[in-house]
Amino acid sequence: MFDILKEEKDEIDILKIIIASGSEKPYYLKKKGMSENGCFIRVGSASEPMSLRMIDDMFSKRTRNSLAKIVSNRQDLTFEQLKIYYDAKNYKLSDKFAKNLELFTDSSKYNYIAYLMADENGISIKVAKYSGTDRVNLIENNEYGYCSIIKATKQILDKLELENKTSTQITSKERIETKLWDAVAVREAVVNAIVHNDYTREASPKFEIFSDRLEIISAGGLPEGMDENEFFEGFSIPRNKEIMRIFKDLDMVEYLGSGVPRILRTYSKESFKFSQNFLRMVFPNSEPLYENNAIGGAIGGAIGGAKNDLTERQIEVLNMIINDNKLSYRSISKSLGINSSAVLKHLDVLKEKGFIERIGGTRGYWKVLVI
Repeated sequence: MFDILKEEKDEIDILKIIIASGSEKPYYLKKKGMSENGCFIRVGSASEPMSLRMIDDMFSKRTRNSLAKIVSNRQDLTFEQLKIYYDAKNYKLSDKFAKNLELFTDSSKYNYIAYLMADENGISIKVAKYSGTDRVNLIENNEYGYCSIIKATKQILDKLELENKTSTQITSKERIETKLWDAVAVREAVVNAIVHNDYTREASPKFEIFSDRLEIISAGGLPEGMDENEFFEGFSIPRNKEIMRIFKDLDMVEYLGSGVPRILRTYSKESFKFSQNFLRMVFPNSEPLYENNAIGGAIGGAIGGAKNDLTERQIEVLNMIINDNKLSYRSISKSLGINSSAVLKHLDVLKEKGFIERIGGTRGYWKVLVI
């Protein structure tokens, strides 16, 4: 698997060929087999024989991480959703599509890739939302999955787009709009987390929305043979090359290694947290319209001075409404663990001081007043 990119350096056109590392390591000379005489590793400019321990360690990881070799626990799989997505790209899948997309094991049974792409499976991907900066007050727990991971990916992207609210500031000269997170970076992070997740660990990617940030966690850590510098430079070793191929067919990824550099255009390297078993991406909320962080967005302009008159509880209620303007007073009461009459009093204060306005009745929403 490779990509060819055109770049310009010192006014000279350059073709860059990016070759993905193979997923069937260790490779060996056919005549020598998987032995010290048949397997080699590059050391500087020389090729050195691999030790038996190194060969065994590499082969064990290859077996564990190769989804194509794992037989699906279901063989009654259907792929109508996958066909619809290919049709939308003007690709007609033939009767041999399962073989062409490498959805079979060597024994001609559906593999785990097929299971992930099928209309029905047991894979669940969660998107959780909290009212604060920790995992104490859960206000939403959405579950996507049990369907083709292509469909699940699109559902998650739609959900996060909905949550990626736009803040507005109107000045004497212009109207300034800012989203919570960079939309391009979030899309790349979501797709990368799903495509490169290590499903052999029986763990799915997880998406968590806090009052101050978005966190995306995928299983597997860095791919075997890659260090952090190579990761940030955009080198790519697809953990699941068959999944990558399908996502690329459907234009859900552009080319190898493009995702991380796109994210780094907006967020720093400190947004990535590596461990042996997981990769966590943290995208802090943008706060260009707020005077301070005390209320996660005290409203500026003519009503800005009123923020000093709010109690801590009223600030907490306001934060929740800024994060979700369709919250009912009962939901706020439940999340904060206080009675409904107290919540109604706090809401009355916020309305009187000009922080919020109720639009519509029971089925309406809260309008946060920003000027």
